[in-house]
Amino acid sequence: MPLLRYFMIRAARLAVVPLRRKLQRFLASCDDPAAVQAELLTRIIARQSATAFGRDHGFAEIRNLADYRRQVPVAPYERLAPYIERMKLGETDALIADDRVLQFALTSGTTAARKFIPITQRYLRDYRRSWTYWGIQAYRDHRDRVLGLRPIVQMVGDPDEFRTEAGIPCGNLSGFTAQAQRRFARRQYAIPSVCGKLTDPLAKYYLALRLSLGTPVAMFLAANPSTLVTLGRILDAHKESLLRDLHDGTLDPGLAVPADVRLALQAKLKPRPAAARLLSAIAEKTGALRPMDVWHPGTILIGTWTGGSMGPYLKQVPQFFGDAPIRDLGLLASEGRFTIPLANGTPSGVLDIASHFYEFIPESEIDSANPVVLGAHELELGGSYFLIPTTNAGLYRYHISDLVRVTGFLGRTPMVEFLGKGNRFANMTGEKLSEHHVTQAMAALGWAVSAYTVAPVWNETQPHYAILLEESEDRTPFPALDAALAEVNIEYAAKRQSGRLGPIRVALLPPGTWAAWDRARLATSGGSAEQYKRPCLQGDLKFVEGMPVLRWVGGWGMSDNLHSR
Repeated sequence: MPLLRYFMIRAARLAVVPLRRKLQRFLASCDDPAAVQAELLTRIIARQSATAFGRDHGFAEIRNLADYRRQVPVAPYERLAPYIERMKLGETDALIADDRVLQFALTSGTTAARKFIPITQRYLRDYRRSWTYWGIQAYRDHRDRVLGLRPIVQMVGDPDEFRTEAGIPCGNLSGFTAQAQRRFARRQYAIPSVCGKLTDPLAKYYLALRLSLGTPVAMFLAANPSTLVTLGRILDAHKESLLRDLHDGTLDPGLAVPADVRLALQAKLKPRPAAARLLSAIAEKTGALRPMDVWHPGTILIGTWTGGSMGPYLKQVPQFFGDAPIRDLGLLASEGRFTIPLANGTPSGVLDIASHFYEFIPESEIDSANPVVLGAHELELGGSYFLIPTTNAGLYRYHISDLVRVTGFLGRTPMVEFLGKGNRFANMTGEKLSEHHVTQAMAALGWAVSAYTVAPVWNETQPHYAILLEESEDRTPFPALDAALAEVNIEYAAKRQSGRLGPIRVALLPPGTWAAWDRARLATSGGSAEQYKRPCLQGDLKFVEGMPVLRWVGGWGMSDNLHSR
């Protein structure tokens, strides 16, 4: 081993010693989650009591959890929206006590409007600490990969799509956190944050591969495993061009990469003829080039979501990455990082009780006028609950709609896995389609369809959605529904634009199917026929398989060739 590398590894191992101690203190605190959570809530309420939200909800009079629950009902983003609108104008203390909002993380919500999640220094502190715990445990389990020294491949979005009236940037959270990394940490990422400015899907994936090829990558991070599958497919489809660029130190001039981004990346596009020749020999011999041909599975770690609806894509990852170990990233969103997985091969992670205060509503209680609400220490093994976080960054008893299941306990703190967005969401490639999106799109089109449901249809080449109609209600042209969904859900539009989702199709059913289905469901669920409402969106990937489809019509919609060259 070269002397410099020896000292670098030695320094890296010494650097993690204090971080490992912090992780151990966190793990020890999991023995008493009730005490940790009570203290955290007291601090949050005290700090935020002088905000407009705190005054409006009587934070100064809150003395215990019962007071907090009485003063602040569980509610979704819409309850916070008026306060966030004031923050966008510069009135920071409308919602939080921090002096400054660094960014508004944009995310698609349950309505057509995008959500603006305030990112502050306190938010970043909590976010980084949680990631550090994840990383330290991964380092302990995979020291042979020398994590922390070799490059990390992670694709990010644009952190600064636009500015508010007060000049606050709004954009992608992962792009912002990558940009906000300390200098040493930024050097570990193979793909600079400036690449988040790319909007062309092929250019984004191609550039990620171009900057990673020829480097000893230690880790691939991608929230959705579909990103990893797409990387693998593009590597093989564009291997000749990629290897030519790697050999010459160039970047395909035909790619939609802005001139300023090309200029910023020039120093990183060094020629690597030896690496290009080696990979060319592999491609010539096998007729293909996959990530596992470039990076041995025994030398990398993959971080990605493994729970919820990720299964179909997750099964394809080994085709491209071999038997590389996979560790779930945890339950995280723009709203915060909520769980920390501590082992490979499971979507379950321990609740980050140091960062956020948690409440839970049992799945069976979610539609109750006065649902049972539980603390983290009151959950039961195997139970399914809706997560209700309160954060340091202005989310108070926030109904995020995440359904989780308790898989075990670390001490007395629950280990939970993400199941999905309840029965009101569907998500195959990150589109986060909600029932509200579907009903809003149908209303905008003005179609008087008496009975329908939209459901996901899995296909390895190109998954898509189907609208299930009885044969007597076949209406054309339904391409308009595809466009309407894209109009009300920017994530759906993006996945259609990139080709990761195919156009919506029509599945025609025999007359009377929905009436029979409704009767059977009502008999199972109970309740009165007057209160019954058929779901307009199903999240189950197997739902369509169980329906008596007579024939398929379509698909149509936005161009399916936008992602190809």
